[in-house]
Amino acid sequence: MAKGASISGFPEWLPSERVVEQRVIDTLRRVFELNGFIGIETRAVETGASLLKKGETSKEIYLLSRLQEVGHESDTPIEERLGLHFDLTVPLSRYVVEHSGTLAFPFKRWQIQKVWRGERPQEGRFREFVQADIDVVGNGDLPEHYEVELPLVMVSALEQLREFGLPKATVHANNRKLSEGFYRGLGLTDIEGVLREIDKLDKIGADEVARLLVEGCGANEAQARACLELAELTAADGKELAEKFDALCAKHGIATDSEAYALARQGLDTLAMIVDEAARIRPGSVIADLKIARGLDYYTGSVYETFLDGADSLGSICSGGRYDNLASQGSKRYPGVGLSIGLSRLVSYMLHTAGAHASRISPAAVMVAVWNEDDRPAANAIANQLRSRGIAADVAPTAAKLGKQIKYADKLGIPYVWFPAAASEDGEAKGDEVKNIITGDQTPADAKSWEPDTVYARQTVNL
Repeated sequence: MAKGASISGFPEWLPSERVVEQRVIDTLRRVFELNGFIGIETRAVETGASLLKKGETSKEIYLLSRLQEVGHESDTPIEERLGLHFDLTVPLSRYVVEHSGTLAFPFKRWQIQKVWRGERPQEGRFREFVQADIDVVGNGDLPEHYEVELPLVMVSALEQLREFGLPKATVHANNRKLSEGFYRGLGLTDIEGVLREIDKLDKIGADEVARLLVEGCGANEAQARACLELAELTAADGKELAEKFDALCAKHGIATDSEAYALARQGLDTLAMIVDEAARIRPGSVIADLKIARGLDYYTGSVYETFLDGADSLGSICSGGRYDNLASQGSKRYPGVGLSIGLSRLVSYMLHTAGAHASRISPAAVMVAVWNEDDRPAANAIANQLRSRGIAADVAPTAAKLGKQIKYADKLGIPYVWFPAAASEDGEAKGDEVKNIITGDQTPADAKSWEPDTVYARQTVNL
């Protein structure tokens, strides 16, 4: 990230770092579209009424004010003010409702866009950052098979980034119906509160979560510890998951004929289906992990967190879940399921830990030299001829000494310098030549037919 950035949490990438970010974006988009997702972009602002009711994160939104309104913001109810969106799911729900008459359902969309969140900045966590989302939204209903498809698409996308130094990714899945049924079976009623505290388990540890459950969610010590036991449950297949869960219910006196168990079983069956189907398609990509809760209130079913092998300190880099009630219009519901990558956080890891870097700063493969300013039109003509054939080209900024022009190209990582035709000392015409400043090779060239070596032609991301 650029040195001297004075506003904490608002990253500015250097040109070489931006190349890496752009390659990540291009890769994700290619995989998303390969799987039939449609790209959209939504506005940066939503109403306070929309943002404030969507869970704990909504408390961190940035509300907008014009300069002349400063000091008078309280005159307008927060619900009527505008705020920057803190994720892309809330805007999607509004977008779907507003355009439901023209969209084809199920609506499969990808979106890569900036969001703003007023949380405490720290390494890998920003206040302004890019998210990359995929969601499928149904009209009235949404088949469960999408709850398998989406995590597998994300795993496939992250797999494509391994060439840039990203470790293997594994999706950890849970189902909030399973968790809610278990908590209700224990006698707990503040289900959203319990889920929010369990979601903090990796950050603050079991003892602190237990304390918060007791002090803030009405649990006693035994209930708090039972919640933590559920959170410790993991399984690689549906059968193992069901056996472990039933044993835990029996231990804590949750009857299998109770309404609470029936609700939990709905979630368990869906989670078992996800794990087993994912194992059939891409073994080891999705596992059941019952400590996954997701702190946002709008999730109603499956929830996901994605972790990289050997990168425990990074935490989850991709999360999401099923939401049945986020988008509605009267009695009509638009249920959805989605996953989101914290792209800026991921790029920061790739740059500073995995060692990803751009092969060159400039996308140009060739820089055309300029002997003197009178010859600039000829140099421009050569560059335009190369561009017309799809070869990225630039022209030297000044007619400086040739060594200085070559040094400028080298600083930008441009591998070739083109020397336009010039008269030799004996007055005979001399044709165009091109020099590979990496290898030192210099050969005659014609702008109508010359092709750069594929090794040097493309701006790439390397380790």
